[in-house]
Amino acid sequence: MESLILNESRPVGADSAPESRWGQREVEALFELPFNDLIHRAHSVHRRHFDPNAVQLSTLLSVKTGGCPEDCGYCPQAARYHTGVANEELMSVEEVAAAARLAKQNGATRFCMGAAWRGPKQRELEKVIEMVKAVRAEGLESCATLGLLREGQAEQLKAAGLDYYNHNIDTAPEFYGEIISTRTQDDRLDTLDRVRHAGLHVCCGGIIGMGESRRTRAALIAQLAGMDPYPESVPINNLVQVPGTPLHGTQSLDPLEFVRTIACARITMPKAMVRLSAGRQEMAEAVQALCFFAGANSIFYGEKLLTTGNPDVEQDRALFAKLGLRPMEVKGES
Repeated sequence: MESLILNESRPVGADSAPESRWGQREVEALFELPFNDLIHRAHSVHRRHFDPNAVQLSTLLSVKTGGCPEDCGYCPQAARYHTGVANEELMSVEEVAAAARLAKQNGATRFCMGAAWRGPKQRELEKVIEMVKAVRAEGLESCATLGLLREGQAEQLKAAGLDYYNHNIDTAPEFYGEIISTRTQDDRLDTLDRVRHAGLHVCCGGIIGMGESRRTRAALIAQLAGMDPYPESVPINNLVQVPGTPLHGTQSLDPLEFVRTIACARITMPKAMVRLSAGRQEMAEAVQALCFFAGANSIFYGEKLLTTGNPDVEQDRALFAKLGLRPMEVKGES
């Protein structure tokens, strides 16, 4: 076992394999390691590529809330579910710019904009483009998650200065149909191909705790790690159960299994930003600390994560002080 731990960059039991060759079986083997061995290995990989005490702070703003025509079983913004989330108009550029300014004042270095669409129409995209320009004018990295993109739309976002496009694959192919029926995972992969072809950085991860098996979680991580190249940013979400959604009432995931998933993401995608994302509000501070040790080095920071709660700024600052963590500096700063 010790020889497996020391070969941090390679699949378990495949010492001669290159770093990028992570199949589902190899990731399953990672999940099965004793917890201490897995966390040690993940932290060693993390420390080799990143400052272990620096965490990137991102703020996510819902610029268009509710009314989505999709049927994602976890999402309170789907129009077909009765969750109390109203269908709101697209925010103004001025409102988004003000929110970005506040996020920067609170220490965020990346500003993410989310819209509850299947995909943007051209007139909607043009408004988002102005938002991207406003965010960039504030000196922040910009990210958008707008749903499925058509030909040419990723290029327009790139020309506007967008840095990252978020489009999660959600779960492994074998489980995808249990969660969503209004679009396929191939639809998502087509959008990711367009994003990559346009020269945008890819932000892509998934959601765990939706009733899937450990094997399915391993398949999700293997699919992400097998992308060529793997995403620069990988959000790992723990299901936030919202009354009115089909997944409300799902048995909660064991917190240590979530930590294992973070560790597997770090080992298989060593240079990616691994984001401790949705569900963090429900996590005890000790669990968050384990996630940071296991390789999470990015969080959403601020009042809301789209339509669900997020730990507030002061709470996060207090946790950072306890752990000796500090915000990661934005690229280009001294």
